[in-house]
Amino acid sequence: MSFLGARPPGAVPPGGLALYGIPYDATASFRRGSRFGPDGIRWASDSIETYSPVLDRDLAGVSFVDGGNLAVDGLEPEAMVRAVRRQLPPCVPFVLGGEHTVTLGAVQALTPRHPDLAVIQWDAHTDLRDEYEGRRVAHATVMRRLLDGGVPVAQFGIRAGTRDEFELARARCLACDRDVAVPREVLDRLAGRPLYLTVDIDVLDPAEAPGTGNPEPMGAHYRELLDALRSLASHRVVGMDVVEVAPPCDPSGRTAVLAASLVREMILLFAPVAGGTA
Repeated sequence: MSFLGARPPGAVPPGGLALYGIPYDATASFRRGSRFGPDGIRWASDSIETYSPVLDRDLAGVSFVDGGNLAVDGLEPEAMVRAVRRQLPPCVPFVLGGEHTVTLGAVQALTPRHPDLAVIQWDAHTDLRDEYEGRRVAHATVMRRLLDGGVPVAQFGIRAGTRDEFELARARCLACDRDVAVPREVLDRLAGRPLYLTVDIDVLDPAEAPGTGNPEPMGAHYRELLDALRSLASHRVVGMDVVEVAPPCDPSGRTAVLAASLVREMILLFAPVAGGTA
């Protein structure tokens, strides 16, 4: 099963875009099931069109491949991160999660080529705990590990976390905002810098996207999130992901369909132009 419009699997050209699923949810809390997210999103993509009337663009005009799922089954979180870092080729990766911990491996795979990489996170949760349930590498600690590794993080859509996490975010993050829109000052600050975009599906209101492990009320609408992504269209995006889609938590399938639509829009917005480099 491949994502809608993907070219046949094969060697990814340097700087080309490639989708990879990471079916992993070993540290998930409350409700598991995001390990089924990658294939659930691919399945749901069969229900949408390659053409986006919002962007007036079509996946038929984008050359990208679906590289399938990375081998991470049964690994401890630290080993999973190492496996992701090792398995991702030198490309513009688009990761389908899986829990948010997978972002750590993807970003670490990119930082040797992009030492000035910055991360923009859309999420209901800060994910800034130093440890969670005895683990330092977990879905609730992933952004803390990025900050500790020297990767700047800007957070949007945030509406849940501990008091300590919010204090840390105010002190160390480029931004920590309940709104999903990226302010002009942040856009200007990140202009020209390589960016990794990570979207936890729980940034959206659970009325729109109930199929996730830790739904949080008073979330954003899909249109608001898409507008925020479109504000970055002129920026240099070298990697991205959509994570925490848990199909077993949404028998209706609408969360997977929404995620598939989101993936399509992000590919159309940020896929490298032919002959471009990452």
